[in-house]
Amino acid sequence: MSAHSADPSSPQTGAHAVVANAIDPARRPDVLLRVRRDEGHEVSAWWMIGAFVGVSAAVIVLLSFVPGGA
Repeated sequence: MSAHSADPSSPQTGAHAVVANAIDPARRPDVLLRVRRDEGHEVSAWWMIGAFVGVSAAVIVLLSFVPGGA
């Protein structure tokens, strides 16, 4: 018996079917709390940098209230 199917229109391996039917995970309709933007409309990296700096500053300020620090 041959491991490949006789039908040339069907994929020979499962990997081919996955690639042929692949969708962008960011476009999945069942993902909650995700903004679906048009192609080419990405958030600026500066927003992510600013969010990191802001959260880091907030953590430092909050930790300064914890007693027993140096």
